[in-house]
Amino acid sequence: MSNIHPTAIVGEAADIHPSAHIGPFCIVEDGAVIGPDCVLDSQVRIGATVRLGRGNRACHGAVLGAEPQDLGFSPDKARPLVIGDHNHFKEHVVISCGVKDERGTRIGNHNYFMNGAHVGHDCLVGDHNILASNATLAGHVTLHDRCFLSGLVAVHQFCRIGSLVMIGGVSGVRQDIPPFSMANGQYARYVGLNRVGLRRNGFDAAQRSAIKQAHRLLFHSGLSLKSAIETLREPAGESPEVAEILRFVEGSERGLIGTRERT
Repeated sequence: MSNIHPTAIVGEAADIHPSAHIGPFCIVEDGAVIGPDCVLDSQVRIGATVRLGRGNRACHGAVLGAEPQDLGFSPDKARPLVIGDHNHFKEHVVISCGVKDERGTRIGNHNYFMNGAHVGHDCLVGDHNILASNATLAGHVTLHDRCFLSGLVAVHQFCRIGSLVMIGGVSGVRQDIPPFSMANGQYARYVGLNRVGLRRNGFDAAQRSAIKQAHRLLFHSGLSLKSAIETLREPAGESPEVAEILRFVEGSERGLIGTRERT
């Protein structure tokens, strides 16, 4: 039998693994799936479309599978919120269920969401990301792997953020940010290569150099984006990291962020 506090409200059709812990005053709706070793601290709400993997923790007041902040939403349109393994949701984090895409909202593994962070409907979040306090993703955002979003970062709907991107606090992101970048500003601008992140994640000097050259082509060469993409094709054949950048840029629909304005 699961470790369920007597004050918790758990739907009869909820599927809760025996090793999960459901704390005081939690609500788990009918249809929700809680995987092994998950912990819901207190006053956590889990929506009906949520699928929690192994070893996730939701702290006080977190809401997973919230109704999306979409004026056209109705409960019959709710799509899944699928969460992988070993994610940590701090106090009052809100993750919305999907609404417009059949795959729903997806959260990968080993992500850390600090207090007040929000992930909107139909977002795709990869692995090993950190969203600091009150960082927010609007609907349909794609966040790749090992990114760090500082406090109060706000990402516009449909934007894409590549792997190992770091975004400074109180930045507003309106366009796509290529992998391995740092961005900052009220309207986020490219401010350089995420050198520290690359080193910490084991990228050697040759890999870092190839990424640096690719970024120079995109942001400092004066070439049009189309010309920069064509120029990247040759090095992309020799560098998996440049190939990743090229795929990301070619898939951009909102365009890339600009460079830092000089004064």
